[in-house]
Amino acid sequence: MIELLADANASLLADGNATQIADQAKAAVQEVAEATGITGSIQAGLGCLGAAIGVGLVGMKGAEAVGRNPDASTPIMVQSIIGMALAEAVAFYSLFLG
Repeated sequence: MIELLADANASLLADGNATQIADQAKAAVQEVAEATGITGSIQAGLGCLGAAIGVGLVGMKGAEAVGRNPDASTPIMVQSIIGMALAEAVAFYSLFLG
């Protein structure tokens, strides 16, 4: 970006062609705006990845707990559903706020 501005300044002084310099500056600003959109997508993707890992861990540990104590399957299931809902909330935060 700095190199583009330095080239633009040198060209403007040498040729006096301001419209071409303005077009180059607009293109550079548009590239920066597109890069901002990419980082938002990365943030949302990583947030959803974290939520998926969290839901998987909750399910794994819930199944493990039911295997150890089958009589407590109902309370374990309730706590697992609550834990999964909280993990999925992270995905929604990253999608809507990112």
